[in-house]
Amino acid sequence: MARILMTESGVRQVQRRTVVLLGAAQIFGGIGTGATVSIGSILAVELSGSTVWAGAVATVMTLGAALAALPLASLADRRGRRIGQVTGLSAALAGTVLIVLSVVSGVFVLLVLGAAGIGVGTAASLQARFAAVDLADDEHRGRALSAVVWAMTVGAVAGPNLIQPGTAVGQALGLPPVAGPFVIAAAGLLLAIALLFAGLRPDPLLFAREIAARERGVEHPDDGGAKPAARPSAAAAATAQGPPPQAAGGSLTRGLRAVRASRPALLALAAVVGAHAVMVGVMSMTPLHLQDLVAGPAASHAGHAASGDVLVIIGFTISLHIAGMFALSPVMGWLTDKAGRTETIMIGFATLLAAVVVAGFGQQSTAAVAAGLVLLGLGWSAATIAGSTLLAESVGQESRVVVQGVSDTLMGAAGAVGGATSGLILSWAGYLGLNLAGGVVGAAVLTAACVSLLARRRNPAAGSVGTSAGS
Repeated sequence: MARILMTESGVRQVQRRTVVLLGAAQIFGGIGTGATVSIGSILAVELSGSTVWAGAVATVMTLGAALAALPLASLADRRGRRIGQVTGLSAALAGTVLIVLSVVSGVFVLLVLGAAGIGVGTAASLQARFAAVDLADDEHRGRALSAVVWAMTVGAVAGPNLIQPGTAVGQALGLPPVAGPFVIAAAGLLLAIALLFAGLRPDPLLFAREIAARERGVEHPDDGGAKPAARPSAAAAATAQGPPPQAAGGSLTRGLRAVRASRPALLALAAVVGAHAVMVGVMSMTPLHLQDLVAGPAASHAGHAASGDVLVIIGFTISLHIAGMFALSPVMGWLTDKAGRTETIMIGFATLLAAVVVAGFGQQSTAAVAAGLVLLGLGWSAATIAGSTLLAESVGQESRVVVQGVSDTLMGAAGAVGGATSGLILSWAGYLGLNLAGGVVGAAVLTAACVSLLARRRNPAAGSVGTSAGS
């Protein structure tokens, strides 16, 4: 059986099954995240008795995801993707149970701990996109990664829409109605865990390493040193890259060292982190700007609730933005494979620059702001998918998983910093100034990508695996 799987068709079969399983798990597992985001602030105020804690759930979820990224990556590096994914989603399952208990008992601390568990699950969901490319060949890495990114959004979008049926579930179980959506989320997470635990065999990461070892002629105890069967050349080429195996040490230090040793990896990391910082910074302050624009500055002062019309405009704009981020993920994956990784990063940051120009200079028009937010989502999608794909193939096999954990950690930190500083920039320089600040970051990464592309075209031999796919 092992020898059959080692053939090219066998590896492709495992890869297809891996992507399907990961996608299904993201759909079921993402329900918890969507439910927590939609109801979390309401529960925080209700259980704490103060609006001061309204943002506690979102903040703890974000911090939980950022802090869990490296430990989960280290676990996957040692034990494989299956264990890493199951561990992260199990933490999210425990989080949903704690949230139900917080609703029943009225204990605010349980809500916060539950949100932290959901955040760990979010980190695992982010790392699933990298698991989708462990066995992918050069021509399909972007599409495999984008398929899982797209699936992640289905559950996240479904979560908020479970409030109504969730109340019926809560009442049927004798629980407070608001606990119902989390019961549904727990069932979804349990199903996702079962799918991955039972179905993600062979483990894509461990299998890729076994294939790479065979291609280097390393004997394997199962076959007594038989020569490897046919396999797409991507695994061997990717494994041959990067520095030699490093001694065990801090995951962050190991990851950053591996990134510094690879120029394509540096560009990929800058693309993922920069795009997230720009997106979060502009997006997080847009609702406040729209409220001031439509209802006047007084509407944002304490004690003044936004009108229904304002909320409709804000909700519609953010929905369009989210659609821009995720709806066209498969298209961005196809573009990454056909046009090239670096080229798609450039397209993404050019779109981000167009977004801040349209939204910033059109700040007095709700239509222009909405159009800018759509472009912001599209630019983030292109840069993140292409950057993640480039990162996955630009470091050696022994460092790849840890580097991916570093990427997710820095991505979360960039989002937190972007969200925290955007309010200050908005108060100092206005909405136009905020967009221009994002444009500076975007222009810096776009310039770096242009330099990298020109250098690669002058010296094609220096390009990394997959970076010129379709060029």
